[in-house]
Amino acid sequence: MWKVSEFGDLVGVSASTLRRWEQEGKLIPERTLGKQRVYNETHLAAARSLKTGKYPHKVLIYCRVSSNNQKDDLQSQVKAMEQFCLAQGVSVTETIQEIGGGLNFKRPKFLQVIKWAIQGEVNLLYVAHKDRLCRFGFELVEQLVQWGGGSIIVANAETLSPPEELTQDLLSIIHCFSSRLYGLRKYKAKVKKIVDGVDPCSDSRYT
Repeated sequence: MWKVSEFGDLVGVSASTLRRWEQEGKLIPERTLGKQRVYNETHLAAARSLKTGKYPHKVLIYCRVSSNNQKDDLQSQVKAMEQFCLAQGVSVTETIQEIGGGLNFKRPKFLQVIKWAIQGEVNLLYVAHKDRLCRFGFELVEQLVQWGGGSIIVANAETLSPPEELTQDLLSIIHCFSSRLYGLRKYKAKVKKIVDGVDPCSDSRYT
C-alpha cells in the first residue's frame, strides 16, 4: 500500500493529478479506517497506463516446475493459482505452464512473458511464489514488468529468514550444477579416450 504522496512519486505524477483521476472515475483509491487514500499494486498498473496512454490487457498466471517428474505438482499449482484468481474476482486471459530450472533465464515461455511485459502488454502477472518465476533476480524482472505498466502479484508472499533464504539459494545452485555434471557422465568414456589419444569413433590410435 502507498499513500498519495508516495504513490505519486512512484508513478511520476502529482497529487493533484491523482485527485483528478479519482474525480473522473479513472483511478479510485482504497480508503483506510481513518479515511486516508491508499493505493495498491493494481492501482500501480492502472496509473502507469493512464500516464502513458497504453493499456496493458494481458492478465497472466505463470506456473513452473523444475522437471518432468513434477508434472502432477505443476497441475496442482495451476489449479491453486486459478482458484486464487477466481477468489480475487480476476479474469485471467492466459495460464502459462513451463518445465525448467529457476536458474535458467532462457526458458521460452518465461522469455515470452518478459517480451510481452517490455512491449507493455502485461497488466497483471500472477505467480505462486517468487521462485516460480525465477530463483534469482526477481526484483529485476518485477521492475521490467512495472516499466511496461504491469504488476506482479505473488500469491504466497511469505518471506524466509536470511539464513533460510541463503540455504534455499545454495541448494538450488548445488542442484543445478549436480544435474549438469550428471548429464556429462555419458561423455566420460569418450573424453577419457580422447585424453588417452584414442579416436572415440573408431577406437583406433591417432597417427
